[in-house]
Amino acid sequence: MSELDPLLLARLQFAANISFHILFPTISIGLCWVLLYFRTRFTLTGDQDWEHAYTFWVKVFALTFAIGVVTGVTMSFQFGTNWPGFLTTAGNITGPLLGYEVLTSFFLEATFLGVMLFGKHLISNRMHLIASALVALGTTISAFWILSLDSWMQTPAGHVIRDGIYYADSWWAVIFNPSFPYRFSHMVVASLLTCAFVLMGISSWRFLNRVDGPATWKVFKTGAALALVLAPLQIFIGDLHGINTLEYQPAKVAAMEGLWKTENGAPFTLFALPDESTRSNRFAIEIPYAASLILTHSASGTVRGLDEFAEHPPVSSVFWSFRVMVGVGLLMLIVALWVGWTVFLRKKPPSELLLRCTAWMTWSGWVAVIAGWWVTEIGRQPWLIYDEYLTAQAVADHPAGTVLTTLLAWLVLYGFILFFYIRTLKYIASKPAASLQNSAQHYPGILSKRN
Repeated sequence: MSELDPLLLARLQFAANISFHILFPTISIGLCWVLLYFRTRFTLTGDQDWEHAYTFWVKVFALTFAIGVVTGVTMSFQFGTNWPGFLTTAGNITGPLLGYEVLTSFFLEATFLGVMLFGKHLISNRMHLIASALVALGTTISAFWILSLDSWMQTPAGHVIRDGIYYADSWWAVIFNPSFPYRFSHMVVASLLTCAFVLMGISSWRFLNRVDGPATWKVFKTGAALALVLAPLQIFIGDLHGINTLEYQPAKVAAMEGLWKTENGAPFTLFALPDESTRSNRFAIEIPYAASLILTHSASGTVRGLDEFAEHPPVSSVFWSFRVMVGVGLLMLIVALWVGWTVFLRKKPPSELLLRCTAWMTWSGWVAVIAGWWVTEIGRQPWLIYDEYLTAQAVADHPAGTVLTTLLAWLVLYGFILFFYIRTLKYIASKPAASLQNSAQHYPGILSKRN
């Protein structure tokens, strides 16, 4: 194992953990607000369809939330096992921020989650609605503190360094560091958008397999409305986030663009094979001036290239992750517009083709979120705290064989959990609705041409 790099293996292990973990908060953060919407609609209208929708989707939320909590705990252990230098150096910043999450979010969720999941028939509907609202608030507060810490590592501010140790000088500046508003809003919208496609996708699957119920159509329309609003909003926020990144992390942007030299009127590269050995892009397909126009809002704007930075992230992984994120995001926008045009403008039920498309897009949000996190985290390298503290300074001195063994064990475990998570969701979704009258019968245009 002497030829293996323990630093790279430790990074891969943490990447595997965070990539797997982020799948579940991404759904649960958005889904808890959707559940609150279902509960509110039932409370205001008395329509039992919204009660059916809540009863079905709260099971999905409970399963997703439980896995998210467990994987989050195991991920936090790695700070101590694999990255002790980070805790020693920046513990005065990271400790309080993670502690604030526990005090303001975890206790709130832990207190009212049981009421939300099991207390519906033991308390008043009003109290159950309040419990659902507090759980939704708690999940968002949790994201607030986690994104604040991650953003501080990306754009550190509000601290002083004495004898190599970080101390907070202004907690306001630490928490609301320069990239935090963009990362937090980008992640919350990503969670809601991911949830929207899960709602549409699973509802479409239920239509296609004729196990839908009277609430399925309303759930589908809820997801469609969310996707129609949030897909373009996410692109707008992403543009603002990119401009902020250009200012504070220009090396990351240069890697995202595959830009090796500083250029005025830099092109946007649609496709290329970045080659770090020759510091060039092979087989490049470019749109002239487009990168400058997107990043600086000027066709002749200057975008700094990788030649200006002594240290920069791995180019190929950041370059391709960014294109996967953008490509899937644009595909989600196209599908959202298609669904919106069909359901809300033409006021027609979705065709079988559209249902199959939305079913295939069920997990598209996951792909976009993971690609986005890879851009964010790999793009920060080789820094753990950007431009101040190197990742190599924090890694534990473990043998490469030990790290590789635990990495493989985590991958097997996470593959097992993910497989059965999706199988369980399929089992939940495949159970026929309690009502004998399904949505296709309420809305006869849905699959009316099928035998």
